[in-house]
Amino acid sequence: MTVPAIETSGLVKKFGSTRAVDGIDLVVEPGGVHGFLGPNGAGKTTTIRVLATLLRPDGGSARVLGHDVVSEADEVRGKVSLTGQFASVDEDLTGEENLVLLSRLLGFSRSGARGRAEELLAAFELSDAADRQVKKYSGGMRRRIDIAASILNPPELIFLDEPTTGLDPRSRNQVWDIVRAMVDAGTTVMLTTQYLEEADQLADRISVIDHGRIVAEGAPGRLKSEVGSGTLHVRFIERADVGRASELLTRVLDAEVETGSDPFALAARVTGAAEGAKALEAIGAAGIEVEKFSLGQPSLDEVFLALTGRPATEDPESTDDPADGEAA
Repeated sequence: MTVPAIETSGLVKKFGSTRAVDGIDLVVEPGGVHGFLGPNGAGKTTTIRVLATLLRPDGGSARVLGHDVVSEADEVRGKVSLTGQFASVDEDLTGEENLVLLSRLLGFSRSGARGRAEELLAAFELSDAADRQVKKYSGGMRRRIDIAASILNPPELIFLDEPTTGLDPRSRNQVWDIVRAMVDAGTTVMLTTQYLEEADQLADRISVIDHGRIVAEGAPGRLKSEVGSGTLHVRFIERADVGRASELLTRVLDAEVETGSDPFALAARVTGAAEGAKALEAIGAAGIEVEKFSLGQPSLDEVFLALTGRPATEDPESTDDPADGEAA
């Protein structure tokens, strides 16, 4: 029988009277990317810190790669890696110096450390910046050198805690490519994120956490289908028809009709293709001309809103941990 990469039962972590992690049951099979999705303050980072043996749980149990995170913490640490939200390398050292130093601390020989550093700098497209201080790197370069430092010894499991926060789209795509390459090499990835597009792009399976509890779990497509509705998008030829169409759709669908940045377009939630067809038929019968329309599965943003009643990016200034925890 395959040993799960992560297995928890009733996992609890408290900070004072606050239960940051409130009875989580979770099983992550080895291989692929498991997305841990939730807004700031939901308990994502606290859970990861417990699983990475940086915090002791206050209740329940957790096993990582078959080892208990409390009684076998050293075994867990020898098999996993953690890349947090902030760079952990020395910004006064160059990229190459960081990787060589960390390799030596991990037991590499002098030549082995330099060879591994050169290999990773090339793989992460940082060779040209190898002799530059990390504090002079761009945000995307810092994330790449940080991830490179995390896989000097390729881990069986890596925790990536919001690895693309604050990055521009190009840098985010580069990090996504790195994650896919790690999975192809056999590493299991536990990815925490509040970017729903990121979870949709990378994760084979998603756990949605809110207020310290898992409120839903499944493949991205499964979660979307369970919400049970999609969105009808309609763009009209004449801007003057938009107001009339909005009133019509509100009446026919008995649902809120939304406007966006496009003054010629409307969007409305529908329960399925039949209801979407009914709405379009009513628009046509009213003599309103449509330029184009589409009926799509709900986005992960809509799934998250339906599950939690709040957007994933709510309260960006909050922290995951209500208080500093004691390291294991």
